[in-house]
Amino acid sequence: MNGKVLVLNQNYEPITICNARRAIILTYLGKAEVISSVNNKVIRTVYRTFEYPSIVRLIIFVRVPFKKIILSRKNIIRRDNHRCQFCGASSNLTIDHIIPKSRGGEDTWENLTTACIKCNNKKGDRILEEAKMVLYNNPKKPSHITFIKNFAGKVDEDWKPYLFM
Repeated sequence: MNGKVLVLNQNYEPITICNARRAIILTYLGKAEVISSVNNKVIRTVYRTFEYPSIVRLIIFVRVPFKKIILSRKNIIRRDNHRCQFCGASSNLTIDHIIPKSRGGEDTWENLTTACIKCNNKKGDRILEEAKMVLYNNPKKPSHITFIKNFAGKVDEDWKPYLFM
């Protein structure tokens, strides 16, 4: 009952991830419909049998306020998949300014990236060309769908069309 279920709005836009128990309750109350279920898995009650959901869609459109993702150290590391963007290491991570603050760099999604201490010290107070370093991925502002993917961990195959993968 603790399996992860993707919750879609009425217009098939991903909203969040909930556990299977919550998804079954939404289905039972008539607030959601099962779009995709796990094969050969059912939940039985005394009077009914429910498919074990993988994706549910809300029956009524829910207006979700604009989801602004806060620029924070934790969110930058999450966006970069807990990896150094220079060497791929996953320990001793820090945040690095691509254009250093001393040269006019700002605290923005596009100028901050995850780096291990070794790579951060190697780059120092220089730009990438001067340090002869290359980024694995160019940093950009993430969407809330990016964080749904990260929260889910292993993404179910059925979810991929809805998460634009």
